[in-house]
Amino acid sequence: MTKDKVTELQDIVSHCKKLGFIYQSSEVYGGLSAVYDYGPYGVLLKNNLKEYWWKAMVQMHENIVGLDAAIFMDPKTWKASGHVDAFNDPLIDNKDSKKRYRADQLIEDYIQNKIQKKIDKDVAKGQKRFGESFDKVQFLSTDKRSLDRQAKIDSILNRMNKALNAGDLADVKQLIIDLDIVCPHSGSKNWTDVRQFNLMFSTQGGGATSDDVLYLRPETAQGIFVNFLNVWNTSRQKIPFGIAQIGKAFRNEIVARQFIFRMREFEQMEMQFFVKPGEQKQFYDYWKAFRMRWHLALGTPQDNLRFHEHETLAHYADAALDIEYNFPFGFKELEGIHSRTDFDLKAHQDLSGKKLQVQDVESKESYVPFVVETSIGCDRMFLAILSQAYQIDEAPDAKGVMKERVVLKLPPALAPVKCAVLPVVRVNEALTQKARAIFNEIKYSFNCQYDEKDAIGRRYRRQDQLGTPYCITIDEQTIEDNTVTIRERDSMQQERIDVTMVEKIVSERVDIRNLLKQL
Repeated sequence: MTKDKVTELQDIVSHCKKLGFIYQSSEVYGGLSAVYDYGPYGVLLKNNLKEYWWKAMVQMHENIVGLDAAIFMDPKTWKASGHVDAFNDPLIDNKDSKKRYRADQLIEDYIQNKIQKKIDKDVAKGQKRFGESFDKVQFLSTDKRSLDRQAKIDSILNRMNKALNAGDLADVKQLIIDLDIVCPHSGSKNWTDVRQFNLMFSTQGGGATSDDVLYLRPETAQGIFVNFLNVWNTSRQKIPFGIAQIGKAFRNEIVARQFIFRMREFEQMEMQFFVKPGEQKQFYDYWKAFRMRWHLALGTPQDNLRFHEHETLAHYADAALDIEYNFPFGFKELEGIHSRTDFDLKAHQDLSGKKLQVQDVESKESYVPFVVETSIGCDRMFLAILSQAYQIDEAPDAKGVMKERVVLKLPPALAPVKCAVLPVVRVNEALTQKARAIFNEIKYSFNCQYDEKDAIGRRYRRQDQLGTPYCITIDEQTIEDNTVTIRERDSMQQERIDVTMVEKIVSERVDIRNLLKQL
């Protein structure tokens, strides 16, 4: 069953609340906008995502080590990094609806809804008409309407980026006017001027004076940069090497939206890779390819992922791209890969007066390393994997009648619950005792769940909605020959296995090594 994109996102939000994946923060008080809490199953899935990232980056690479830097840092950190002076969003208000928007997002939404959707519609028609023989790349490179529309997209983005980089906010507003963009709430074109708004949350230190201002970190990367020499001196690494970190970051998003895609408190999974000047291109290409393999190993269709090269680069970068995912609301940034040159380390070196340099083993010359960064939003990855996994198909009920089934087809290694143990009926004490014994034996190997409430069909459906890849059913035959039924979530196929094989079979099928070996 296919659903439209908007409805699908609403379904995912509802599913997350209903099943205990994500709750609105402070919901008993009406909820805090753009802040969310991860529930019992959400925290398990999120932790599994972080484990997959950490093992792929740190465990699989001998020259990458970990770090957990503090959220609070010396305020000069953010002065050196440029966040105090330049970490801004361009905001615009609609005078009639009193709603506030990010000007660049209004323009990007116009592109997506007014132009890109037309390209996608023509591609879908071509795929339907020609089937497997349809060549999407060739179509987009030869179809005149698609080429004209893409040229218009490029022209709009080039103008917007040029205006933003030059600080020409008047032209950003003029572009909104020229494109005839209306307020999504009021339909009005009555816009204010565009102005910049700094995104950092500020607070005060123990002295509580105006001189003791502290910031909640807006990114985790700077904690890595200021610890560069500490890690270099204690980890026995040599260039090239990387420092990985998973941690919270905070941004005072005025226009937070699209569920957990854009939040005020979020979690990043970042790795800064330090290289010799001049070698950044080869490592930039390596991490570009490796990170795409990381996503594809999860079973994500290639069509739902794409590289988006930055045509206009930040002042500190000599190359940058995004890995974009096709969320229910269109292609949006999931992960960034940036060649940051030596900007960050030099900025901290200049302001702190401390040398952040290493010595070349052969030439004995000292230099400030260049940096290649990979940065992925953990919450965005959570939403991407849920968007991919949430499906509606059909399954037979107890009478064999096909009915709609909601299922999370999560990669088994990421599933919150790996296995559910289900006695076919709970009134039979022998069955429940056997089921409990199996549960108590396998719970040491992976996260599992015991469930004896409701009919067996309903319990299967509940586990399908949680994304549980395997269910073990204990019935009368189990008492006779010590065998159980193992049911696979996606195919709903069942097979009979010996009780002694349950732990081994499930462990092998849900092992995170199955993902890592694809890298």
